[in-house]
Formats: sequence, structure tokens, C-alpha cells
Amino acid sequence: MHPAAEFIDPTSIAFAKLFVAMILGGIIGTERAVLARQAAGTRTFGLVSLGACLFIIVNNYVNSAYLGIVDFQPTYVAAAIVTGIGFIGGGLIIFRRDSLHGVTTAAGLWIAAALGIAVGYGLYAVAVYTTILVLIMFVGMWYVEDNFKQWFDDHEHHDQSDPA
Repeated sequence: MHPAAEFIDPTSIAFAKLFVAMILGGIIGTERAVLARQAAGTRTFGLVSLGACLFIIVNNYVNSAYLGIVDFQPTYVAAAIVTGIGFIGGGLIIFRRDSLHGVTTAAGLWIAAALGIAVGYGLYAVAVYTTILVLIMFVGMWYVEDNFKQWFDDHEHHDQSDPA
């Protein structure tokens, strides 16, 4: 291990992991929303990736914090929460004609469960940082995704009306 690695705060590493997961998920979601014109887009994919990362960070913390202290697997509780919230999230998703509604809300609910687990295990800073990232994804990326859609629609319309 590099000597400088001993001085890096583990919380900073968790923050970086969460940010990278959100960005990578958001990139994939932007492709789905803009190019593939799918209902689940930037925010949905970003939130799902962010939530999955948070679940793993919490799992890693719990495994190391309780190793050899208790005779149970605390991550089984988190797994049960993830499964249960999946059913609730599935109930939020509605198909209307050719459109899908509620996917981003379901992803937000799913990550709210991850936040609850993180707080429950005492990962307060990670939970607060994740909440900020979720708000960036919900609000900030909505504008980015909307502008991308408008730009592609304008260019597609321009290409179709151009006789050359």
C-alpha cells in the first residue's frame, strides 16, 4: 500500500465512490433517454447506480465493524429491506398507453431505503452526502436531460426538413 493511502479519510473515499457511481449511471441513463428515447433516463439510472453503491458501502462497513463481535449476519437485514422496497417501488410504476411513469420516483424510494440503512448503521456523513447527490440528480440532471432532449429534437427536426 502506498504510504499516502494511510492518510486518506475513508469517508472521502466513500464520497468519491458515490459520486463516480452516480455519474456513470447518469451517463448510461442519458443515452437511454436521449438516443434510445426510453422513459427511464439520466435520473433513474443515476439514482439506481448511486443506491447500489451506497448499499455496498454500508455492507462493507458493517462486515468490518461487526466481524467476530456478534454471531449474526447484519447485512441480511439490509437485504430484506432492499427486497421489500423493490415491491413497493414496483407498485409505483404505471404504464399509460405508450408511456411509463413513476420509475424515477421508484428509484428515489429505493435510494431512500439505502439512506435509511446507512443512517441506521451510523454512516451519517455518507448518508448526508448521498442525499446531496440525489438532489443533484433529481433537480440538476432534470435540466441537463431536458436540454439534451430539446437539442436532439431540434437537430432531428432540422435534419428531416433539410432536403439535401
